[in-house]
Amino acid sequence: MITRRTLLTAAPALTLATGLLPGAGLAAPAALTADTRLLPRKGKGPRIVICGGGWGGLSAARHLRDRIPDADVIVLERNPFFWSCPMSNKWLIDVVDTQFLMHDMFAPARKYGYTLVQTEIIGIERDRKQVRTTQGTVDYDYLILAGGIRNAYDAWFGDDRATAEYTRQHFPSAYTPSSEHLALKNKLKDFKGGTIVMTLPPPPHRCPPSPYERACLMAWHIKVNKIPGKILILDPKPKIAPIGAGYKAAFEELYPDIITHVPNAKVKEVDPYNKRIMTEAGDFDFDDAVLMPPHQASDMVWHADLIAQTPEGKPTGWADMHPRLFTANSDDNVYIIGDSMGPIAESFGHYPKSGHVANVVARIAADNIAERVAGKEVVAQLPDNLCYMLVNGDPREAISVEFTYDLDAEGQVVQTQIDIDVRTPDLLAEDFVWLEGKFNDFLA
Repeated sequence: MITRRTLLTAAPALTLATGLLPGAGLAAPAALTADTRLLPRKGKGPRIVICGGGWGGLSAARHLRDRIPDADVIVLERNPFFWSCPMSNKWLIDVVDTQFLMHDMFAPARKYGYTLVQTEIIGIERDRKQVRTTQGTVDYDYLILAGGIRNAYDAWFGDDRATAEYTRQHFPSAYTPSSEHLALKNKLKDFKGGTIVMTLPPPPHRCPPSPYERACLMAWHIKVNKIPGKILILDPKPKIAPIGAGYKAAFEELYPDIITHVPNAKVKEVDPYNKRIMTEAGDFDFDDAVLMPPHQASDMVWHADLIAQTPEGKPTGWADMHPRLFTANSDDNVYIIGDSMGPIAESFGHYPKSGHVANVVARIAADNIAERVAGKEVVAQLPDNLCYMLVNGDPREAISVEFTYDLDAEGQVVQTQIDIDVRTPDLLAEDFVWLEGKFNDFLA
């Protein structure tokens, strides 16, 4: 097992206190409401509030402090620790340990000099430049929304939240940092046999964790432990993509008796109670499942009323934003980075919703805000993307995909995709080098 030793310090979360406990001489906590004013301003620089402490949010915080040393940078994050979705599939079969993925968020906050508040965001008032949280309101000069995705169970169940919650608890998608990852790992270890159905989110969706990689590693576990099990991949796309040839070879050469890939299987109805899924490619029963619903921009983008609309006036589910500057079209003091971003170009749609893109776009946004604060011209930049996927547990072999971006003669962003379909141990080694470099950029 490959490990990363990370010291998890027991640093306290931000607290506010006034008054004394009767007869005790101890500070008594003030009653906190959504109207409580949280955090007085520090210094003379601009206040930049970042909603979300994942790959994008922590990257933005670190690089903003580098570029604008007198900025008052605040990160609002509901989770008590950082959990990396990249590499989480490998954790399912113990290629990496928990401490490799789980990190203390207070250490980088102390090192780079930004404020980290563990709290839930419950509203955003752009007209007043305020973020409302469960601990009170925080005002801002610039706002960065880096909340990732929401699992859109309402696409399946409408307003039936009880069924959505039942599905989440019994057949977790494990796509966001939460207890769902541990639930899925325990589910795999306890699996004794039968048919596991995996519903893939329609594009665009978060990746990593790649659903195809997840299927391969679960199949490897089934294979080496001689479990009488099958995995049925219900894919809404007409073919495997990206890295179609590499995954197709893995399915057919490594797991021919375990994995069945069903294309054009767009979900029409899910019955989690009777373990049945109806799709455009047919109806399927299952013994267990990893039910991954459609993805949309995080709740905070909806709170900010920054979801784009179709010509018919229906929400697209993704941010309404400038494709080169990453600012909201209706409010250039708000930046959207990471998985919540809207489409970039008609030719390819969205940037990959990956940790790599979140990190790079966060750095670009930090550059652009620094340029604005300094009164300079804002220079639009293009990101790139790189992802590695493990498809075999023994020998440990991976495939990969790279995306590069450029501008065409009309100034439109164009995408070049490079698939490396031949699985090799070298690509897994590159994966660890890539991840270590990223972690050193915003966590170390």
